Amino acid sequence: VQLAESGGGLVQPGGSLRLSCTASGFTFSSYFMGWYRQAPGKERELLIGISGTGTWTNYADSVKGRFTASRDNAKNTLYLRMNSLKAEDTAVYYCSSAIGGQQYWGQGTQVTVSS
Repeated sequence: VQLAESGGGLVQPGGSLRLSCTASGFTFSSYFMGWYRQAPGKERELLIGISGTGTWTNYADSVKGRFTASRDNAKNTLYLRMNSLKAEDTAVYYCSSAIGGQQYWGQGTQVTVSS
């Protein structure tokens, strides 16, 4: 199982970014996926869960209305569209899935929101 995030970077407050998570080594469409983030000095938090088909999602209050998760099962790729970014969104962003009783993580991608 491998997960690889990309698309992070430096963005100004109010800006947008789209993150991607490319998956391999498992049947991507069969598994629930999550987007998480970890800010400096804080615990990792779950932002969004998305079902295998992409038809069900659940958002943390901190990102509801600003972030959107989607997936393209033909491309084995999970996406996170982030709009109206704030300084407090600065963090390392991870995708993750629980497969066979084990939680798998990507290496993370840094998002910095600053003017």
